[in-house]
Amino acid sequence: MSDREYEDELRSEREYVADLYARLDAERARVGARFADALREHGGTLIERDVEVSTLGREVRRLDIADNGLCFGRLDALTGEVSYVGRIGIYDEANEFESLLLDWRAPAARPFYVATAVSPENMQRRRQFHSEGRDLVDFTDEVFGHPGGGERGDAALLAAVNAPRGEGMRDIVATIQAEQDEIIRLSHNGVVVIEGGPGTGKTVVALHRVAYLLYTYRERMEKHGVLVVGPNKAFIRHVGRVLPSLGETSVVFMTPGDFLPGMHVTTEDAPAVARLKGSLNMVTVLKRAVANLQRLPEDPVAIQLGGVSLRVDDDTAEWARDEARGTGLPHNESRAKFREIVTYVLTERAIGRLGQGWLSRENRKEWEDMRRSLIEELAVSDVFTTMLDQLWPVLQPETFLAELYTNRSRLRAAGADDSLWREDGSAWTVSDVSLIDELIEIIGRDPADDAAAARERATAIEHAKDVMDMMVTRQDNMDGEGMQLFANEIMDAERLAERFVERDTRDVAERAASDREWTYRHVVVDEAQELSEMDWRVLMRRCPTKSFTIVGDLAQRRSAAGATSWGTMLEPHVSGRWAYRTLTMNYRTPAEIMAVAGELLASFAPGVEAPESVRSSGVQPWSRQVAESEIPTAIDEFVADEADRDGTSIVIGPVGFPGTVPASETKGLEFDSVLVVEPEQIITEGERGAAELYVALTRATQRLGVLHVGPLPESLSGLANQRPA
Repeated sequence: MSDREYEDELRSEREYVADLYARLDAERARVGARFADALREHGGTLIERDVEVSTLGREVRRLDIADNGLCFGRLDALTGEVSYVGRIGIYDEANEFESLLLDWRAPAARPFYVATAVSPENMQRRRQFHSEGRDLVDFTDEVFGHPGGGERGDAALLAAVNAPRGEGMRDIVATIQAEQDEIIRLSHNGVVVIEGGPGTGKTVVALHRVAYLLYTYRERMEKHGVLVVGPNKAFIRHVGRVLPSLGETSVVFMTPGDFLPGMHVTTEDAPAVARLKGSLNMVTVLKRAVANLQRLPEDPVAIQLGGVSLRVDDDTAEWARDEARGTGLPHNESRAKFREIVTYVLTERAIGRLGQGWLSRENRKEWEDMRRSLIEELAVSDVFTTMLDQLWPVLQPETFLAELYTNRSRLRAAGADDSLWREDGSAWTVSDVSLIDELIEIIGRDPADDAAAARERATAIEHAKDVMDMMVTRQDNMDGEGMQLFANEIMDAERLAERFVERDTRDVAERAASDREWTYRHVVVDEAQELSEMDWRVLMRRCPTKSFTIVGDLAQRRSAAGATSWGTMLEPHVSGRWAYRTLTMNYRTPAEIMAVAGELLASFAPGVEAPESVRSSGVQPWSRQVAESEIPTAIDEFVADEADRDGTSIVIGPVGFPGTVPASETKGLEFDSVLVVEPEQIITEGERGAAELYVALTRATQRLGVLHVGPLPESLSGLANQRPA
């Protein structure tokens, strides 16, 4: 294509893209007006109005995300058909809904990401646009079937990976690569494990997979929403913009410390304790600890009933306990069966004593009347209630676990290791959250909460009945004209009745985040190698359909309770229902830095191959040996130097080292420039220290420096004698 032809083509493409934006603006104005009208409307039922408002609100958000980079490419098929690909779909309603812009998730858009010279997918040409805001700057073409013209052009990709990082992860809809697209569109409906080294795009692929699934199976997935689990709050903030930028908002983000509504725990246990708490053995420990509170009386308990003195002995309590355990219900819920059996024994014995000589079972009415009276007497008996609380107490999961941690004898009786003891039982750690969740399953609901909810519902129903009775009385006193007015008011009364029960107007994400019993249609787990066996039990409960996208890198595992293999964690829950895929290309880390990180990887995970970097930066990583007293000044110099550059930077060091952030808080994040301080100390401060250092070294997209006081670790010998320019 000559320069003149290129300019003509560019002008034509700019006109087409400008027309797409004009249509987008017109549709946004139309939907916005309908949305505003829906907010003001008072016709129809509240439910109908809320559905319309919610639907239009989603459409407004969908249109709002498309301003930047609405259209990013074009496909020319061998048939001559031309298709444009972009963030959302746009159709020409005046021309039988002809497609003017394909949504990137549509099946017809797939060749834009996967076509190659070897497999052109019936395409003749792929054109990639480079835009700044709404302005189309230029384009590049790949013509399939021409020598050298069928390999995917990497101009857009390299521009994206070389661009300075801002606040938060960006979507990759314009630059999805073939190996990524295969995973994004994978139709497997069970668990998909995506493993890849640093910079391979695991996280962003998983998030785009969520957007694809929501697009493809919207009706099935949107009502239940999607849960995204990440390692820390910084990571959640970093990735939190990707799905909204793709028009998806039915998503809840949390860390393992947030698994329970109202709990936001960040403190971690020592590795040995975390390993114990994360083990499935804790299920047995917790069940045994609860069962140990289902006691038998040390001495028979005397109870006065109907003027007769009775006793609850071991045999009675043991029978009641066996029957209660036999229900298979949680502890608090099976208390009702325990109470029922003890009540039966006491009332039978009392009736036998009180009715001796004159009352037989044939006198059913008298027998039942006496039993009812005795049951009512037990219900208000302090002695009976105290006995129940001693033999089968109502438990609260958090209180129970806190008391267990502070009681060595109870820990030993439950088969727990002594290292679980601590002075402050409620000083919660991240590992405790999954144990509390497990205890909620073992212990069950507090009967008092259920009773309160039942009373609330009954009150609302009675209130509604009173209002309707009052309206019927008005109807009886009306003439024909009044009857017509009353008929009109009946609709208002129905709307009023809907308000008797407080209606939840929050969106799916807000409701799901506040409800521990909410079940999601799909769950994404990032840095999944860090989750313990107990964490996985929590997540499997949250998604009964077992639909997961799991991303991680076993070589980067830092948690003592984390995964050493994917099968160990997943087979107990989804045996034979999980697929494994890998990402092999490193889009973040330049080859110069990956060469250094690769040597470290070989030292602690010799069987793992480092991902191949797609680019070189031309900037060599450097190291500098300084005196300990010089480190603060050296850090300040690095920070000042980076302040004059575009992009982001960070200083990573050992835990608690002044002026640095620990590597654990940078997992999943990326920065233009990274300074690592005292690498040897990072390696030696924990059993997974080498993995921590590997994480630190691979956060940089452009520049890496290392400060050290003593000799460099042998695994970083590639940095020796290098200095910054």
